Amino acid sequence: MRKHYDFASMKGQKNPYTKRLKQPVTMRLDRPVIAYFKSLAEEMGMPYQNLINLYLRDCALNQRKLKITWG
Repeated sequence: MRKHYDFASMKGQKNPYTKRLKQPVTMRLDRPVIAYFKSLAEEMGMPYQNLINLYLRDCALNQRKLKITWG
């Protein structure tokens, strides 16, 4: 670090964007699901993790629920 930086005189301030930061999680997904999102993300020119996040965000915002019937 350069000597001319003076961090001691700076007043500490909380990052206003911390509430918007993403939380890392570990998920176990089926290989076909990952392959699907990877191929779709490649077509769109974006990372597949971002695409999965966008999809899940859309589900959460629109309160989508799975309709599963067992039997």
